Amino acid sequence: MSSETPPPAAAEGRQGRASNWNVPNVITVVRILLAPLFVWMLLADAGHDGGLRWAAAVLFVLAIATDGVDGAIARRNNLVTDLGKLLDPIADKVLTGGALIALSILGELPWWITVVILVREVGITLYRFVVIRQGVIAASRGGKLKTIAQSVAISFALFPLWTIVGDWIFWLNGILMTIAVILTVVTGFDYLWQAYKGRRARRALG
Repeated sequence: MSSETPPPAAAEGRQGRASNWNVPNVITVVRILLAPLFVWMLLADAGHDGGLRWAAAVLFVLAIATDGVDGAIARRNNLVTDLGKLLDPIADKVLTGGALIALSILGELPWWITVVILVREVGITLYRFVVIRQGVIAASRGGKLKTIAQSVAISFALFPLWTIVGDWIFWLNGILMTIAVILTVVTGFDYLWQAYKGRRARRALG
């Protein structure tokens, strides 16, 4: 065997490692870049429930829906990377966080809800960066369920459906947002608890 030829194991390791700049990760980055445009459209409408408001709501739904698309592509084509695991939840937080802040600025969502959700999301994200040397922590099933609940609640809050079906939709919006807040808080505590148990287990083994 030539000295320039890598051993079979090394060659397979290199071939099996996906590039960080693959299609799923690019889709995730695009999702992050769409957030400022969506927020601008929502604020530019200024609560008039016009075309910009509807367009902003549609853009949010399309952007948040790509979360499932890039994940499916990554798993199907063996393109899962640590960068993707890190960027994917960040993209969701940028979109949902931007939506929550904009809705609170417009006076359509109490600021305390926005603060509670953002404190949880930003706190967990910062924690991920702190422990990144120990390995990227992927989103749990509970975290994914929380993201879905947030996305559905925010989507209903964004679309001015009250102009079509009447004010009863505000009751549904309130229920959906309450579920999202509860899941956000519960999964946040669960994430920290699981991380704590994992850290204790590593110390015991060390």
